Amino acid sequence: MVNPEFDAVVVGSGPNGLSAAITLKRAGLSVLVLEAKETIGGGLRSAELTQPGFVHDICSAIHPLAVGSPFFRALPLAEHGLEFINPTVAAAHPFDDGTAAALRRSLAETAQSLGADEQTYRSLMEPIARDWPTMAPDILGPLRFPRHPINMASFGLDALLPVTQLVKRFKTKEARGLFGGMAAHAIQPLSNLTTSAIALVLMTAGHLYDWPIPKGGSQTIANALASYFQSIGGKLETGRLVQSLKDIPPTRVVLFDVTPRQLLSIAEDRFSSLYRKQLEHYRYGMGVFKIDWALDGPIPFTAPECRAAGTIHLGGTFEEITEAEQATSSGKHPDKPYVLLAQQSLFDPSRSPAGKHTAWAYCHVPNGSTVDRTQIIEQQVERFAPGFRDRILDRHTMNTAQMESYNPNYIGGDINGGIIDIGQLYTRPVVSLSPYKTSAPGIFICSSSTPPGGGVHGMCGYHAARVALREGFGLPVPITLVTT
Repeated sequence: MVNPEFDAVVVGSGPNGLSAAITLKRAGLSVLVLEAKETIGGGLRSAELTQPGFVHDICSAIHPLAVGSPFFRALPLAEHGLEFINPTVAAAHPFDDGTAAALRRSLAETAQSLGADEQTYRSLMEPIARDWPTMAPDILGPLRFPRHPINMASFGLDALLPVTQLVKRFKTKEARGLFGGMAAHAIQPLSNLTTSAIALVLMTAGHLYDWPIPKGGSQTIANALASYFQSIGGKLETGRLVQSLKDIPPTRVVLFDVTPRQLLSIAEDRFSSLYRKQLEHYRYGMGVFKIDWALDGPIPFTAPECRAAGTIHLGGTFEEITEAEQATSSGKHPDKPYVLLAQQSLFDPSRSPAGKHTAWAYCHVPNGSTVDRTQIIEQQVERFAPGFRDRILDRHTMNTAQMESYNPNYIGGDINGGIIDIGQLYTRPVVSLSPYKTSAPGIFICSSSTPPGGGVHGMCGYHAARVALREGFGLPVPITLVTT
C-alpha cells in the first residue's frame, strides 16, 4: 500500500480493542480506533437506564479479572481516573434456609466458613492462589508451551474437569453451591469439560484481587483506557460504523474487535475458502435476559453475607443450578434459573440518589430467546430477599435481541463472544497456532472470540496486537506484563 494514512486501525472500542490499540501505539505506530456508537466502551458502557440519577452498567458490572489482568496492571489507569471499590464480601451464595456461602478476600476465612470442607478447599485453592501470578499470562492467553509447566500441569488437572466432578470432593451444601455459582459464569452446562477452570480462576481472582466495582460505573474503565491511549498519541473516532473494508482509512494492518459473524460480513471476500468455512461454523452460546432496577432501598436479603456482597449468585443448591443450566442449554426456560446479581450502589454512592439504590441482574436463556423473564428473575430475588419487589421504583429490561442491538458482538445475546467449551477454549475462532491471524494478510481479530475469551481483561487485544506487531511490522511487544 502506498502512503497509508495509519500504521494500524482498530475497529471497536471495547476493552480488547482499546488494549490492542494501546499495545500498538506503545510500539511507536500511528493508530486509529473506530467506534460505531457515539460512546466508547463496548460492554463497558454505563447509563441512566431507569430514572435520572440512577447509573446502571449496561453489560459488565463486577471486574475481578480487570484488576488481576497482567496487561491492565502494566498501565497507569489510576492516573486516568480509574478507581476500584472493594465490597466487604466479594460474592455470596444464599440458600433457602437463610444461610449463605461467601467468597472473601481471605482464603483462610473463606475455607473456615465451609466447615467440614475447610481443609479440602485450602488444599485445592492455596496452590493456585500462590502460583497464579506466574501462571496468569499463560492461562489468559493462547495455547502454547507454558513458562511454568509444572504449575500449569497441576492447575490443568483440576481445571479441565467438569465442575460436576470437582464438587464430588466437597460435602457441604455451602462449598458445592459456591463452586456451582462460580462455574455458571461459563454460560454452559456444568457437566461440560473445563467448567471447573472458570470457577477456579474467578475464586482465585477473588482471593488475590477481590471482586471490585469501578467507581462511577463500568464506563470509567473504558474511559481510562481511552484517555491513556490518547495521552500517548492515539486517535479515536466515534460514530464510525464499519460495514466493509472500504469504510476503513488506508492502513498497513487492521484489527477487528468483532466476532466471526461480523468479520465475515465485513471482509468475507478477502478470506480463503477454508478460513471462511471455519468462521461459518463458529458456535455461539446461551444468551442473557438482563434487568436493571432503581430501588427505594437496599435489597433485603435474609443472609447477612448477601447484604455485604457486591455480587450474589442466586440459584440454591449445586444440583438446582446444574439442572437449570442444562435445561437452558437445551432450549428451555426453567422456572428457577441461575441469576447473577450485582448491587453496586451499596458500595458506590455515586450510582444513585441519596437513600436510593441500583441493582443489576441477568439469567441465562436459549440463544436468541425473546421470552420475557422479568417475573421469573424477580421471583428468584424475592426467594432470598423477601420484600424485594416492594422496593422497586423502576426497571429496565433487555432480551437477547435488544442485547445484540446494543452491541452487535452479542450474537443471540451471547455476551462471551462464543461458547467457551472444550471445543472452543483455545480454538477461538479457528484451529490455528496463531488464532488472531486471519487468512488475509494484514487483517487480525482481537475480540473475545479469541483466547482467552470473555471477560474484562484486555488480554485478547494484547495478544492479537503482539501478533500484528510481529507479522505486520517485525516489531517486539513494548509492554511487559505484570506477573507479581
